[in-house]
Amino acid sequence: MKRRDFSIQLAGAGLGLALAGPVRAQGGFVEGRDYLRVSPPAPFDLPPGKKVEVLEFFWYECPHCFDFEPLLEAWVAKLPADVYFRRVPVGFTARHQMTEKLYYALQDMGLEPQMHRKIFNAIHIQHVRMFTEPDIVAWVSANGVDGAKFKQMYDSFQVATKARQAQQLTDAYKLDGVPTLGFQGRYTTSGAQAGSFGRSLQVADFLIQRLRSGA
Repeated sequence: MKRRDFSIQLAGAGLGLALAGPVRAQGGFVEGRDYLRVSPPAPFDLPPGKKVEVLEFFWYECPHCFDFEPLLEAWVAKLPADVYFRRVPVGFTARHQMTEKLYYALQDMGLEPQMHRKIFNAIHIQHVRMFTEPDIVAWVSANGVDGAKFKQMYDSFQVATKARQAQQLTDAYKLDGVPTLGFQGRYTTSGAQAGSFGRSLQVADFLIQRLRSGA
């Protein structure tokens, strides 16, 4: 979903991106066509023992992010031990920032792993509105989370700091749409860029090897 086209009108448009277009080339992947170089490079942060950082930039309300999630989860489960993967919710607008803070509040409560897919399903299958803080607090409370503790975390300085850092990283990668994968501050690819979600993950494997080799 493009940054400038985030409105709910897109909820019914283009849901077939995962199947979009034939594979453009058999063989190598080409910079500028299958992936883009980030210039100047964005910052990255590798924990000890990791060699390559991979980011997924996403928005919970984005239908393409929802479609991409099952493929991404299966791919992440098979990543080599030296690859550090993390998700980055985008905060393009105030609307995006509502669920950006939802993600980080649940993460800081240790609840993000079990709630992540539930949020996607709530929005895209159950059509739950999460446009305001009361909407979000009501939903998490109905799903077994202590509403008072969640609200305190949602409004906390640490969540605001993480959200601000995510927005700075999004800007550093020069993103205008999601879902997008970022690699070590140097490259990006996406289903729209590579031709399909499946092919974007093939490009991701290629870029991980490229970075591991020092290219």
